[in-house]
Amino acid sequence: MAMVRRSEFLPWLPPIGRKTLFALVVAFICFAFAFPVLWLILTSLRPESGVYYVHRGTEFTLLSFAEVLSDERIVAAFLNSALISTLATVFSLLVTVSSGYMLSRFTGPASRIWFGTIYVFRCVPYISWVLPLYFVTQSWGIYDTYTGLLLPHVAVHICFFSWLMKGFFDGIDPSMEYAAMIDGCTRWGAFIRVAVPSALPAISALAVLCWLFTWNEFLFALILTGNRVPMITVVMAQFVTEMGLRWNLMAATAVMALVPAFLIALFGQKYVIRGLRI
Repeated sequence: MAMVRRSEFLPWLPPIGRKTLFALVVAFICFAFAFPVLWLILTSLRPESGVYYVHRGTEFTLLSFAEVLSDERIVAAFLNSALISTLATVFSLLVTVSSGYMLSRFTGPASRIWFGTIYVFRCVPYISWVLPLYFVTQSWGIYDTYTGLLLPHVAVHICFFSWLMKGFFDGIDPSMEYAAMIDGCTRWGAFIRVAVPSALPAISALAVLCWLFTWNEFLFALILTGNRVPMITVVMAQFVTEMGLRWNLMAATAVMALVPAFLIALFGQKYVIRGLRI
């Protein structure tokens, strides 16, 4: 299919009209994405009595944030989520980087078996793992522990991100690694000294995606945790009670949970873009 030139798009409009229309479309798309977040922030700043009656005035308060921060369970949930996200990212990258390198550079039986293994597990929706994982963590005595929650996240990340790392390493010329091995480096030394530095943008991109995925994950946190290791995505559901929804407190918690993810995405976006271009 032939590409449509810019001059052929809406030819009956003058150039200034096409630019204006394009700006309006972009503005509408940005507003559509930003409106839920803006409404969430507005709800978090409203008093509980004014959540349903925004038109009654412009009264704003930070009492919702103060009440959320005074709840020890919510504070513990923030710390647990941050710890699990960081540990899952570190452990996943330790395995994923070497796994992707092996899939890219080796074609032996071990590589084919490993590729088939992650392919099979990747084809299975991870939601179907939840019930077996629940029984496994119960039988191993690691239910509602950091270990019982960390291992499933690492397993999911390995199955998915190994594919991405393989694609990144496929795009890196192996001639520098061969030159390093000619100079006396072992295969492991060439991997550490040449391949890994060349793939740092991709590794940084995967680190950001892995952290955000774990921070926002809900299903594993809901099924594999109880009262000892609360997670922020699950704790937010405690504001839904038989008496109704406390929208202001839920919105305040959601805004606070949004801040770390926003900062990670903000400072890591250049690595994500650079990594995806490799």
